Amino acid sequence: MATDTDTAAVESAAWPLRVRHAHDDDVADIVALNNMFAPDGLTLYRSKAFVVSHLQDYQVVRGADGTLMGQVALDEYSPSLVELVSLAVATEAQGNGLGQRLITAAEKLARERGYPELFAISLAEPLFLRMGFQESTILRYPEKIARYQAISRSELSIGRKFCFAKKLTSIPVAG
Repeated sequence: MATDTDTAAVESAAWPLRVRHAHDDDVADIVALNNMFAPDGLTLYRSKAFVVSHLQDYQVVRGADGTLMGQVALDEYSPSLVELVSLAVATEAQGNGLGQRLITAAEKLARERGYPELFAISLAEPLFLRMGFQESTILRYPEKIARYQAISRSELSIGRKFCFAKKLTSIPVAG
């Protein structure tokens, strides 16, 4: 069950939907939303098994009618390296700042988990630069290159994918 502590504090008056941690009943919708953008190279294909195994890393937003409006996930390579993945916003929800709110929620989760840096591979250059990421190079992340090659060598050459990185500061633990 979702609780208020599961909800990232990224609500706004203009878009009052809440970003929350994903649950078992979100899996099918996460797969569907993510894979809707995969044929255009905007996301990587995700299987149900991938989503289930990373469920604790996904955050979602549902509309008032229960429709999945957006999602994002973290994918850990090591205790010091994490990637922001599966960022997807339903077509009808785009242009309302939901992508920014999802990135903010992913950053918050990455900080809470103690990652020093967050990186992303995306075609959404203006969005990531606006969110304080710096353009980087995939060559800094040989682990990512190895995963791309395991999936498909073509993933390294779809258009001009941008690599972004952001240094994170830890959130102090109250206590």
